[in-house]
Amino acid sequence: MNKEYLQNIRNLLDKMEETQCDTIDAVAEACAQSIKNGGLLYFFGTGHSHMICEEPFYRAGGLAAVYPILESTLMLHEGGSKSSIYERLEGIGNIAIAQNGVGKGDVVFLISNSGRNCACIDAALEAKKLGAVTVAITSLNHSNGVTSRHPNGKRLFEVCDYVLDNGGVIGDACVNLEGLNESIAPTSTVLDVTMVNMVIVNTVEKLLAMGVTPPVFTSANTDKGDSANKSIIEEYKKRVKIL
Repeated sequence: MNKEYLQNIRNLLDKMEETQCDTIDAVAEACAQSIKNGGLLYFFGTGHSHMICEEPFYRAGGLAAVYPILESTLMLHEGGSKSSIYERLEGIGNIAIAQNGVGKGDVVFLISNSGRNCACIDAALEAKKLGAVTVAITSLNHSNGVTSRHPNGKRLFEVCDYVLDNGGVIGDACVNLEGLNESIAPTSTVLDVTMVNMVIVNTVEKLLAMGVTPPVFTSANTDKGDSANKSIIEEYKKRVKIL
């Protein structure tokens, strides 16, 4: 059995712990302040990165103040190659941010491994214009190895307030097998989800230290789940349209 992928993930998780904890803590502080003041945590990504947006949403042990922006044309279920075309177009990211209620004091996470396409860059710029704090989740190795597709020539990490680097290689896949020219086994999803959940844990810890009761979901598949979540859902569905 080939265990190279497991070892590569372990190595990258260790690297993440060594290099990203200070930024994770700073982002968690921004998130805690936002939630304390009535703000929301937005997540926006295209292609496979949309999975990172869904990870913290309506999740057992997750925060209710999470708003994933899920644009169908930028996801994979309407066509993989189609999503690649749309994520390169100017203007879609602006619209996605503007139409979902992002405002001053919110925190917007922009997820893109390469950080080169227009949709996430436009979304970051629009969110900043509206007064939100912006957080890039990306691979600096990949992003520094490619050019921007945005007319301004900038990549995602160059336009956001905070940058969380997953440390992955250019192209994302990390395992090379004899007889195959292409690498296999991408790392970004595992690493990005880990960073998001570390942010959530530290945000909740900071809210408790502030004397604020965090709006955390109980699993809907426990006997007490529905009753425990009822009041939280009633409160947040006024602002989180897809809740």
